Amino acid sequence: MTDKIQIAHGGGGRLSSQLIDDQIVSRFGDGPLKGLPDAASLPGINGRIIYSTDSYVVQPIEFPGGNIGNLAIHGTVNDISVAGGKPLWISLSLIIEEGFEMSTFRKVLDTIKSSAEECGVKVVTGDTKVVAKGQCDKIFINTSGIGEAFSEFTLNKTNIKPGDKIIVNGTVGDHGMAVLTAREGINIINGPESDTASVHRLVESAREFGGHVKFMRDPTRGGVATVLNEIVENNNFGIKLKETELPVSPGTHSISEILGIDPLALACEGRMLLVCSPEVSEKILQKWKKFPEGKKAKVIGTATEDRGMVLLEAVTGGTRLVDVPLGELLPRIC
Repeated sequence: MTDKIQIAHGGGGRLSSQLIDDQIVSRFGDGPLKGLPDAASLPGINGRIIYSTDSYVVQPIEFPGGNIGNLAIHGTVNDISVAGGKPLWISLSLIIEEGFEMSTFRKVLDTIKSSAEECGVKVVTGDTKVVAKGQCDKIFINTSGIGEAFSEFTLNKTNIKPGDKIIVNGTVGDHGMAVLTAREGINIINGPESDTASVHRLVESAREFGGHVKFMRDPTRGGVATVLNEIVENNNFGIKLKETELPVSPGTHSISEILGIDPLALACEGRMLLVCSPEVSEKILQKWKKFPEGKKAKVIGTATEDRGMVLLEAVTGGTRLVDVPLGELLPRIC
């Protein structure tokens, strides 16, 4: 561990894990924070509640397919959803830089409003601060969310067994690539667009198979590669993916090939990974494909007996290890 915080410490890779484990979990990890869930499951009056919080510092604040406003709503709604809950209420805290354009501010707020309505959540509390020019990058947003836990789900990665299937609801890596192209001024026809969207309807549609659903997670920072490695870490199973089954959009694929970036390590903001018993995987796919956010859903892999390893069966027939990046390939993507 270095003596100073590096930008890579916030990227979702190995340095992030080291920082969180060494400095945060060591102090606060004895309670609901144990295991580092994206959302905490807490006792409520009439059942369990799901509580989550996140901060958004994406740069630029507008990118193909969205802006920081819908990203903030979707991110918190999705964290509650994949924890097995129904999102209900959102807090909204804004840190605004002096000189921020009022027209852009209105656009962000309108996006927050419309996204919350689409997700069926209400903004019920919040805070606003303005800081001097140069002390913030236009606008930072923090959202917290509260939801009700669905009783059908008992999610725990230790329940995963060899033979279980890994499902994703659409193309991977689009958000990270969309932000990269916007930031670097890469303009191509039919280029990547952010996948930012809510997955709450997909989770609700899987409730009837709750006993067969082992794990759900949205692959944000660090992408699919990081989530899958977190799943297999210290467990008695591995995961094998098939490259021929990985859904990657043409724009993201093209730029990834040019830049030598693995789409599996790029952030998604409207995708979820679900691990389930093999006997219900096709039934869940049928449910998901009825929704726009699930029409490209696919089984991308299977749990194996290769303990602690995530492997990719390449198109060429070989197999390679899917590892976790040291830091984020692209900082400030959410």
